[in-house]
Amino acid sequence: MPREISFDYLRKYGYEKYVCKKCEEGVIWSVVPRDTCPDRPCSKYEFLYKEYKRVKPLSLQEVREKFINFLVSKGHGVVDPYPVLARWRNDLYLNIASIIVFQPAVTEGIVDPPHNPLVIIQPSIRLSDIDNVGLTFGRHLTSFEMGGMHAFNKPGKMIYWVEGIIDNTIEFFNKEIGIDLEDLVFKEGWWEGGGNAGPAPEVLVDGMELATLVHMMYKTVDGKYIENPVLVVDCGYGIERITWFTQKSPTGFHAIYGRLVDEYKDVLGVEEPPHDVLKKAVYLLSDKELNSVAEYVKALEEYGFSEHTASFTKIIYLYGSLDHVRTISLMLSDGIVPSNSGEGYLARLVLRRLFRNLVNLGVESNKLADIVQELVDKQIKYWKNDYIYGKFEKHRDYILDVVALEANKFVDSVYRGVEIVDKYLKRKKALGEEDLIEIYDSHGIPPEFVVERARGKGVEVRVPGDFYSKIAQRHSAAPLVKEKEHEFPEELAKWAEGFPETVRVFHQDPYATSINAKVLGVLGNYVILDRTIMYPWAGGQDHDTGVLVFNGKAYPVKYVGKIGGVIVHELEEKPGFKPGDEVEVKIEWFRRYRLMRHHTATHVVLAAARKILGDHVWQAGAEKTVEKGRLDITHHKPLTRKEIAEIEELANKIIDSRIQLRFNYMGKFEAESKYGLKIYQGGAVYSPVLRIVEIPGWDAQACFGTHLQNTAEIGGVKIINAERIQDGVIRLEFVAGTRLAELARNMEEEREKALEAMGSPHKDIVVAAGKLRESLSRLEETVATYRRILADALVSNALNTKRVVCGVETTLAETPVEDEKLVKTVLEDLSLKHKTLAVVFTGDMVEIAVDPGKAVEKGINLLKISEALRSLGAKGGGRSDHITLKLNSVSRDKVVEAVERTICSSTM
Repeated sequence: MPREISFDYLRKYGYEKYVCKKCEEGVIWSVVPRDTCPDRPCSKYEFLYKEYKRVKPLSLQEVREKFINFLVSKGHGVVDPYPVLARWRNDLYLNIASIIVFQPAVTEGIVDPPHNPLVIIQPSIRLSDIDNVGLTFGRHLTSFEMGGMHAFNKPGKMIYWVEGIIDNTIEFFNKEIGIDLEDLVFKEGWWEGGGNAGPAPEVLVDGMELATLVHMMYKTVDGKYIENPVLVVDCGYGIERITWFTQKSPTGFHAIYGRLVDEYKDVLGVEEPPHDVLKKAVYLLSDKELNSVAEYVKALEEYGFSEHTASFTKIIYLYGSLDHVRTISLMLSDGIVPSNSGEGYLARLVLRRLFRNLVNLGVESNKLADIVQELVDKQIKYWKNDYIYGKFEKHRDYILDVVALEANKFVDSVYRGVEIVDKYLKRKKALGEEDLIEIYDSHGIPPEFVVERARGKGVEVRVPGDFYSKIAQRHSAAPLVKEKEHEFPEELAKWAEGFPETVRVFHQDPYATSINAKVLGVLGNYVILDRTIMYPWAGGQDHDTGVLVFNGKAYPVKYVGKIGGVIVHELEEKPGFKPGDEVEVKIEWFRRYRLMRHHTATHVVLAAARKILGDHVWQAGAEKTVEKGRLDITHHKPLTRKEIAEIEELANKIIDSRIQLRFNYMGKFEAESKYGLKIYQGGAVYSPVLRIVEIPGWDAQACFGTHLQNTAEIGGVKIINAERIQDGVIRLEFVAGTRLAELARNMEEEREKALEAMGSPHKDIVVAAGKLRESLSRLEETVATYRRILADALVSNALNTKRVVCGVETTLAETPVEDEKLVKTVLEDLSLKHKTLAVVFTGDMVEIAVDPGKAVEKGINLLKISEALRSLGAKGGGRSDHITLKLNSVSRDKVVEAVERTICSSTM
């Protein structure tokens, strides 16, 4: 169990320890005697009506300034806000707190922070409470600003700990905000997150928690607490909550969004209750646990607000929309592309809940995209020039484009959902929570729609009040999928760990083709050297090949990999040398040079794609081989031919600009400050020192690969393929350098083969294709004429032999050739023009159709025929007025019997 921390230092300020008699477990520190803790559910929002002599109303910006300036006066350096997308970590998608910026590198002592101590105002996103946003009128937000007060205490170098945390906190709230100590209460607690934990007193004032003071002492590993090498001061102040507290506005949304509340009301046609009524309701219900709009309405009625329940219901959705628009604008401006996985899934979750709110407010499906764009644009304008949200303006076009695209996808998924939900109901008869999650995950259909559809069929479905929160929790902490490196046997990995880090000559001089090296270890076919020029498989770049030469014998190297900092060479045979011997390392140069070209070209193509498409473009995967380069990028829609051409053209301009690459080793925070988080295009790097590969003016990445010295050496780039490989991801494949000549030669060979296949004497393939098309068009016209003649004959014959089955005219036809257009023509003529129930056989297939109006009139459902024939072994299906089946072993007589039986049973 973790050891406890004493907070007896509070007694210096006149505090004493009490136990809350309501919750019977809340240990509180207060200057005045207290029977209960001033925290919900033990207390209401007393701050809404209490008078504080020294507290003045503050705006969001003023609270930020006070917090930063106060801590700067206490010796804290200022760190600018980081994005909400945690690119510097590979185990977390979103930035959920200010300390996330410094985990695990700083918190574990691997890297020194940029300042110590430091202050940061960090926009954060937590979707675990998304279902409560709006319901609690500002206590819960999906995006919020955390004022981070941080210090990192290493052995022998203490900055401050319990005493300093308490001193700073009391002085800030007492002197800067104006809260008397009699109103300032500390409640002992515990916090865990991001792999760390520790005692965490909460700062409470009359029903509102304003800060949490985490004394981060532990790492959490496999459910156990291990003492952290650094004692971390992780104090989070709620900037929005402090703003609300000082303003005493009816809700937190009025304090945060100001005039935007009224602007949103105008757009959505929503009326708020009078502010005195709203404030009273917020106060009375502030100690309740209300998990749905229905529960909230019921509670309002119990308190006598029945005449306002309709407007209260609407403002819950309106407040939620305000929050969700800011959150999705944050996510998109930081480069997230909505998709069905990773951080893109979480962005789509926020968007779909926003759309659900707007639909609940009466926004029609055909206006959804326009309305959401208008709401987003209002926030972009509102936050213009803001310290944190001013970046919305820069990314305005991308944000508006994405929300409109996603709105239309949402509408499509809901329309499609009718049939999908019906299938679930038919198969299961009842739907539980897991079914709702599967329907949402797989098809994007909101649970509220499922409930409505199920109720129409007499089936009751209950949606958990925390449905979206559960969805978010399932997806928020899952690690990003990374390309797996070649795995060595476990015993080899343990063996390699005992050697010193290999000197990477391939970084010092990527053009070296041979060096001498000392053998440090040999295990079977595996060899470890003190230094090497052979690049190991890493970061999507293929490994080098070559030989190790000893006593005149060359030992071919078939694979090179790395285990930590140790590089392992796998030979084709057991070597004849031993540890201590010296060998010559020789690489296959032409392979290396092509790999260098394709890797450097990957950086160039990515830089060009980001310039043409936008900063949201991010590397989602890459591979560099001898044959080609592959770059997977995030983008919200398929690329046009024009965009592909522009990317290729710009990439070649960068190549022709003869830019000299720079290679620097830099500290983590120095690199992030200079280049931004784009350095992590290839994934997070957990190292105090980063190798930065820079193409000045275009690209800079933390990269392990081998590169050219100048972009001109790439020679040229040709994109040979661009395709959407999954939702939100585009794959670009390209060749560079001398591979271009090989590509051109292959294309010439393909051209000759195509001309030969067309039997054309022309050498111009465009002319040859044009003449072939002309010939084909004439042939198609001739075939169409013959098809029409044959169709008329088949229809005439079918009508001459038609039968009346239980009052329904039926016709049979058989096409002598398998021609889909012929079958369609005959079927439409017989069913729609001549109003018969038509059965058309073609080979092993049968299509049956009836005029939809006649089907309704006679009560005919062709799906019953389909069901009967499938029970005999046929395959297929369709609609109630048109079915298509492959007969397999089912005879045509059985088809006719099924038709007649169905007709007669329907018309009886």
